Amino acid sequence: MVKASIKLGHPTFVFARPLTPQSTINKINLHKEFQSSGVTIIQGELKEHEKIVAILRQVDIVISVLPFPQVLDQIHIIEAIKVASNIKDGELPNKMVEVARTKRRGCGSSEFACKISCKLREYYKEYPQKRFLPSEFGVEEDRLSFLPPFEACLEKKRKIRRAVEASGIPYTYVSANCFGAYFLNYLLRPHEQHEDVTIYGSGEAKAPFTYEEDIANYTIRVANDPRTCNKMVIYKMQKNILSQIELISLWEKKTGKYFKKVHVPEEELVKLTETLPFPDNVRASVLHSVFVKGDLVNYELGENDLEASSLYPDYKYTTVDQLLDVFLVDPPKPALATF
Repeated sequence: MVKASIKLGHPTFVFARPLTPQSTINKINLHKEFQSSGVTIIQGELKEHEKIVAILRQVDIVISVLPFPQVLDQIHIIEAIKVASNIKDGELPNKMVEVARTKRRGCGSSEFACKISCKLREYYKEYPQKRFLPSEFGVEEDRLSFLPPFEACLEKKRKIRRAVEASGIPYTYVSANCFGAYFLNYLLRPHEQHEDVTIYGSGEAKAPFTYEEDIANYTIRVANDPRTCNKMVIYKMQKNILSQIELISLWEKKTGKYFKKVHVPEEELVKLTETLPFPDNVRASVLHSVFVKGDLVNYELGENDLEASSLYPDYKYTTVDQLLDVFLVDPPKPALATF
């Protein structure tokens, strides 16, 4: 997110946990890299209310990227935004209204969309859009329901959404669905030598994948876009909606290998959500929802929903096919989500 913000020319502040003698070399180097890029880093804790308020009075947009265990701690950010009082709805400038009302003449819809997108970007810099983006970036929790372990996690995110709405703070919710590199790494295990792959359920349910760098680049655009204020933006690019079977077939063609398919039946996965300890039961519940039930593609976008690739047709997102080419050369290290 920070790199994308800098790349798109935005003065950027980072409120981060303090560096300590126990801080990793990676964390220290990341701070140095950000500072050398012109990022203002303020070290502190979420309970330092006055410090956060002072920072918020210097910015227009707040993007929370807190990890899941701290989702409910975003209440501290909401309370600080309310006190700072500078992040609130404002009227769109007349020029922006003129652009929004422009009628299409003599060009195709995609060409028209590109022209409008370019015009809007010019105005974003001139008229900053006030906004709070809570730490979302996963599934669209307000219209889906899941098995109890995953549902309990998402209920915490729903509480933050309701608190934001009750506060009157302008917001944008981002549903990025499956982090591309993370999930492809988990499913295909490119970092190790193996003869088999695990398939959850039949393997035919589809899921939308979004490369992490694209999530960041889309999100910075979304945060500055007047069209997305008080809206849900969903990252669901058509080229990146694949089933496990399609994904494995694509990987086999690229690697020249054939993998033995080991299926985990739905009933077995459901049982694991009931018997595994936390947080493993959450992971099993996620796998059931995404790759057995296909929940992330089992709903239509509503009239108040926006889709990222349609909003920004000029942005060339990374396809799953392209991401797998990267995996062939430099596979990512294994990782597990923090619950």
